[in-house]
Amino acid sequence: MAVPQNRKTPSKRGMHRSHDALGNPPTAIEPTTGETHLRHHVSPTGFYRGKKVTRGKDE
Repeated sequence: MAVPQNRKTPSKRGMHRSHDALGNPPTAIEPTTGETHLRHHVSPTGFYRGKKVTRGKDE
C-alpha cells in the first residue's frame, strides 16, 4: 500500500485542489424568445434550437 513519506502542508494541499472550484454552468440564449437556459436543455417556454418541442410552464 502506498504511503506518503512526508506530509503535504496545508498550502501545498490548497494548491493541489486549486482546479476543483466550481464555475458557472454554460448557458445559451434561445434565438426565438431570447431566454437564457442551460446548454443542450429545453428553455422554460418549451423551445429548443428555435423550435417548439414541449409545452412551457405557463401553458
